[in-house]
Amino acid sequence: MSCSNSGLDNAPDEIKLAVDLIYLLESNEVDPQVALEAIKIVQADLERKLGNPCTN
Repeated sequence: MSCSNSGLDNAPDEIKLAVDLIYLLESNEVDPQVALEAIKIVQADLERKLGNPCTN
């Protein structure tokens, strides 16, 4: 992950990943609604891989 902020050095991996994803979305000027819809797709895929039913 590309976190260089020393405040994130000791943060949990999920926080570091979230910061990276937010940066990626903002730097590419992704519409927030499009991002939310894409996140739903990603969530469903990851839940399927974990063997959990999709909650949405």
